[in-house]
Amino acid sequence: MKYGIAIDSARCMACYACFMACKDEHCGWNTTVSKAQPHMGQFWMDIREWERGDNERRIKTATVPTPCSHCDNPACMAAAKDGAVYKREDGIVIIDPVKAKGQRQIVDACPVGAVYWNEEEQIPQKCTMCAHLLDDPDYPGKEPRCVEACPNQALIFGDLDDPESDISKYIAANKVTQPEPLEGQETNVVHLNIPTVFLAGTVYLPGDEVAIGAKVTLTCRDCGRVQTMETNYFGDWEFEDLKKNATYDITIELPGYRTVALTATTDQDHYVGQVVLEQV
Repeated sequence: MKYGIAIDSARCMACYACFMACKDEHCGWNTTVSKAQPHMGQFWMDIREWERGDNERRIKTATVPTPCSHCDNPACMAAAKDGAVYKREDGIVIIDPVKAKGQRQIVDACPVGAVYWNEEEQIPQKCTMCAHLLDDPDYPGKEPRCVEACPNQALIFGDLDDPESDISKYIAANKVTQPEPLEGQETNVVHLNIPTVFLAGTVYLPGDEVAIGAKVTLTCRDCGRVQTMETNYFGDWEFEDLKKNATYDITIELPGYRTVALTATTDQDHYVGQVVLEQV
């Protein structure tokens, strides 16, 4: 048995239900594995958001719910003294609230900033994956509170060791995109579909009419990947999840009009602008 949570950023709508459920469960009282979470200053389920795009015509946001990753080889455990951080047989990483007293280095060791310092108690704290509930035979849900609360099924809990479990099948069917500080590491919290960068634009016909169905071809000079799509009913095109810091050649074609060639780089998300086709 290896408990895990899959977090699908593509499904997250930043409703903060998981964040509030975590606060509701852990603020104000101690559990069997942790001291109470302070009401302020700690985010055991941290909803990390950022704005994407470099032009007001194409602005989007990305959302990545980020708890402790419950790493297979936790940096916090390596930094701890006297067994203050331990990994259970089910894979959950726990900070002992008694042994960890005064050990602020445990906070600094976390690569994703998911461990917090309780100034009043002088202890490091983090997500416990609601281990106290999972250990309770009378608890009906058998899921962490954050997973229970998600209305969009962006959080999926289960046994990572069972290939037939819902979580294992969901991970296999999606794109694993661990946060950069965790790349190459095995973790019990698996991030899916975190966006990288996009290229987008708009195509018009002469006379300010949008070009519907124009063929847009995107060719990556660095990796050789070729992608195609057609402009939609607004004349827009957009390619998502592209290779970062790469150079792309873009061609726009529509019968009866001259082919347009553009070049763009993916140092960040780019709206490459509006293109007006010329008749042949």
